[in-house]
Amino acid sequence: MAGDISLLQQTLQRAHTIPDICSPIIVCNEEHRFMVAEQLRQQNMEASSILLEPVGRNTAPAVAVAALQALKTDPAAVLLVMPADHVIKNVEAFTNAVNRGIGQVVANQLVTFGIVPESPETGYGYIRCGEKVEPDSFSIAEFVEKPSLDVAKEYVASGKYLWNSGMFLFAAKSYLDELAQFAPEIIAAVKRAHESAICDLDFIRLDAKAFSECPSDSIDYAVMEKTGNGIVVPLACGWSDVGSWSSLWDVDEKDERGNVIKGDVIASDSDHSYVHSTSRLVTTLGIDGLVVVETADAVLVADKDQVQDVKTIVNTLKQQQRDEVSLHTVVYRPWGSYESLVIAERFQVKRIIVNPGQKLSLQMHHHRAEHWIVVSGTALVTRDEEEFVITEDQSTYIPLGTKHRLANAGVIPLEIIEVQSGSYLGEDDIVRFEDVYGRSPF
Repeated sequence: MAGDISLLQQTLQRAHTIPDICSPIIVCNEEHRFMVAEQLRQQNMEASSILLEPVGRNTAPAVAVAALQALKTDPAAVLLVMPADHVIKNVEAFTNAVNRGIGQVVANQLVTFGIVPESPETGYGYIRCGEKVEPDSFSIAEFVEKPSLDVAKEYVASGKYLWNSGMFLFAAKSYLDELAQFAPEIIAAVKRAHESAICDLDFIRLDAKAFSECPSDSIDYAVMEKTGNGIVVPLACGWSDVGSWSSLWDVDEKDERGNVIKGDVIASDSDHSYVHSTSRLVTTLGIDGLVVVETADAVLVADKDQVQDVKTIVNTLKQQQRDEVSLHTVVYRPWGSYESLVIAERFQVKRIIVNPGQKLSLQMHHHRAEHWIVVSGTALVTRDEEEFVITEDQSTYIPLGTKHRLANAGVIPLEIIEVQSGSYLGEDDIVRFEDVYGRSPF
């Protein structure tokens, strides 16, 4: 997060600055579906489609799926492709560049946006500009991988290179036509996955088998490096690809000692560091150039220049089969979210948020009882044949083996504290009798 809202929410807001733009098509991993839906709800936005990838296959297949979805309702659909991890400080400059690029799309060009470099960065790929096509655009001479510092200095000094932003603008049909020519195996697999997709609540689940068979490739490699219809539009807009915690240090406001401080932090005699606390007091003393990130799941301490190598830590966690890789303290559900506060051998405490108008399934547990205390909002409780309302500071008890349901009967989010007790507290101890979200009975 850079600012008061998430990067995804900033991206959605930025899209709405473009004239005549339609509701967004969002492509995400199926594990993130409820989080994405909640981010939209917080901004009072709706997506025309949320497409769920069963596995990651890079940007070329992901955008192909979005193009196929867009063409279902508009044969002349134009896609503005925006990754959700970018910071853009000058939104007006971004909007103007998109408007310039739209004129090129009409001529069946595939437009990418190249960021005017502010420094010789080694963490970005580059685009070498070819001949001038219009006053504000160029043909693409080549894409260049992340260079060494000396090479990056040469690129910037030449004035012929732009940072590769990973943002694109093109007609959906034009992109699919180029993909069919240069990567036919990708388009074939994506079409199978899209044709066999199923609707799940507000989501569209791509066929797992077909999509898993799709080669993994980026738009750059699969299409843009090979097409004769690619052009690049220069863009100077205070852009940053926030791919690491150190990138957030680059773009966030700093104190007088060059620190970016987020949350409950006391930084003493500390310089040029990024310190982020989400759930408790974090203190630093005598540090310089570090990234310190505290969450309820884990704590990261890293040198700011090495934090991009955090994937090595993730790989170690996977090798050790640690729960932190897949289980998180805050879990999103179609009705809201829950957060685990305390976990012990025979009891667990959760904070549950139920969004207005939403309700959990009618369910029962074989191995645990539950005690609910309402912190705020109004709860409609079903307990066997009973149905009753409890409000702030009131509570109720759900004995083991009892059919029960929790619903938000009010207009504000319902917040409760749930205390579970029993011999087994796993999430798989649940039998569903009714569920408005169509989930499995077990």
